[in-house]
Amino acid sequence: MRICRGLTVLIATILLAHAGGFWADAPGPRLDHSRLMVYWSADGKEHPIKTPDDWRIRRQQVLRGMEEAMGPLPDRTTLPPLDVKVTDRVEKDVFTRLAITYQAEEGNRVPAFLYLPKGRQAGCRVAAMLALHPTSSLGKRVVSGEGAQANRAYALELAQRGYVVLAPDYVTFGEYKWDLKTSKHPSGTMQGIVNHMRGVDLLRSRPEVDPERIGAIGHSLGGHNAMFVGAFDERLKVIVSSCGWTPFHDYYGGKIAGWTSDRYMPRLRDAYGLYPDRVPFDFYEVVAALAPRAFFSNSPVKDDNFAVAGVKKAEPKAREVYALLGAAEQLRIRYPQAGHDFPDEVRREAYEFIDRVLGHKPDGPD
Repeated sequence: MRICRGLTVLIATILLAHAGGFWADAPGPRLDHSRLMVYWSADGKEHPIKTPDDWRIRRQQVLRGMEEAMGPLPDRTTLPPLDVKVTDRVEKDVFTRLAITYQAEEGNRVPAFLYLPKGRQAGCRVAAMLALHPTSSLGKRVVSGEGAQANRAYALELAQRGYVVLAPDYVTFGEYKWDLKTSKHPSGTMQGIVNHMRGVDLLRSRPEVDPERIGAIGHSLGGHNAMFVGAFDERLKVIVSSCGWTPFHDYYGGKIAGWTSDRYMPRLRDAYGLYPDRVPFDFYEVVAALAPRAFFSNSPVKDDNFAVAGVKKAEPKAREVYALLGAAEQLRIRYPQAGHDFPDEVRREAYEFIDRVLGHKPDGPD
């Protein structure tokens, strides 16, 4: 039975890979992305999800829908060397911060800060975090405590807790003067996923890092980027998103133009006409695609960007998938009385959640 199930997953994945525009062309009504406990065969027939193998078919369909909107995830078997170059070094009491660039693709170098803990015993490998910044011209400097906004310095704070932390600039922000018109990818979102997966490669290559204990965290822009890279990169064991998501119908009442700049996903405008019903994925599915890995969401009730009502509709749907995979305790969503912010209390809870998942004993201030 297990072999037959495995063949079913493989066949369904192959059929989907050759069925361009599957969601748009499938017979019957538009796909309801909130219906996580069913999958569709390539002929459009609906099947209930009863087992983890069934879910794996649906998960492949989720990733396929994301790629239709973002562009395909490129082949990672022919990647160039990371070719890490150090451009600056800052010594602090508990960590060293290196300013670096790394090669994500040929001709594409990503600027980043790399925090390395001091006092590590020789041969001891520690947990690591990818820290993705919110929308800001300062880029990575915001999460390093150099911005004017409070509650954004999670790269710095995690480094103070003893993590190795990589904080890259997102395309066109900070020092990353990347012309998206020259990108190989049809969206800034996929360019970000590629860059962030290479960031995971970099962390795994470091002698200080336990390659099995890596996570991602971000606020706003960084919040959904953490989710996007987490969906495609299962090496990430914990994902934290602050003010990063709500289903498309709940994003400004379904007015999704804010998602369509070159930095994000222009196909939502050009291919799907700004209609949420036509977009081939939604955040119900992105959250579920993270299962059974750990996911922590900070979703404030007064967030005027990512409406909490949508998150509250999506949570019970995603919980069905987590329950199916025996990981109910791995999904945690908090609804603080705050606006578009990462308040201190819930941020500290997120750090404790990360510590538990990655088996990390924090150093420095709590």
